Amino acid sequence: MGSFLKTTFLLGALTGLLMLIGGLIGGRGGVVVAFIIAAIMNFVSYWFSDKMVLAAYSAKPLDASSAPELYSIVNELATSAGIPMPRLYMIETDTPNAFATGRNPRHAAVAVTSGIMRICSRDEIKGVLGHELSHVINRDILTSSIAATLAGAIMMLAYVARFGALFGGFGGREEDEGGGIIGLIAISLLAPFAAMLIQLAISRTREYQADASGARMTHNPLLLANALRKLESANERMPLPDAGPATAHLFIVNPLTAGGIMRLFSTHPPIEERIRRLENMATGRAA
Repeated sequence: MGSFLKTTFLLGALTGLLMLIGGLIGGRGGVVVAFIIAAIMNFVSYWFSDKMVLAAYSAKPLDASSAPELYSIVNELATSAGIPMPRLYMIETDTPNAFATGRNPRHAAVAVTSGIMRICSRDEIKGVLGHELSHVINRDILTSSIAATLAGAIMMLAYVARFGALFGGFGGREEDEGGGIIGLIAISLLAPFAAMLIQLAISRTREYQADASGARMTHNPLLLANALRKLESANERMPLPDAGPATAHLFIVNPLTAGGIMRLFSTHPPIEERIRRLENMATGRAA
């Protein structure tokens, strides 16, 4: 319940941030419009987030005939976990990565890149897919998809606010009602950063949880630990093309370049710490 309340609070914070930007752009009317936008975005996220994310990365559907080994691994894990077989998709790129999306276990989808199939062994892919199915079982995928949609809307409105401030603000309202040009500039710069921090808070805890439950599902924490080493190294060398900050947290490893101090603001926990916890699980030590 604590995790549920925390996530609910953070999603509420994203919605509130969206409304704040609306207020600075259009005063009280802007707050109402932003609230309506947030409600629509949440509705769309609930019903269509999986289709939107899969389309954004041009993911192609797979079945037992087109990807027999991958299908077999996922079917084995899903059957063992007692959940329906999720839909499978492939993203054609050399960058190795994977993510899960959908609103619940009955409407879930798992996507992998062609790159992950080339550099990971069958056992390592099993470790990765155990992690992703854990997101499905823990119902993290809906939360992640809503967070991605709201963050995307915040970034869009922040851009509108910054554009408006550069051209003298939005006319037709009193200064104290909308916050003024200074307020527009401030929120246009700070809102995307705040949205990123909220996504970070939502994502990091859930990644650790999915690592642990996925390791238990495969009965071998080292399968995922070995895969994470390969994925981290490869993604640092060649970040995923077309990946954006609004959806980066969906992936098993950060698809964006995050070196130096920016690693502190990554939506993903440090790979070294994730591997350490998995290795401790393998040896029976406390994380």
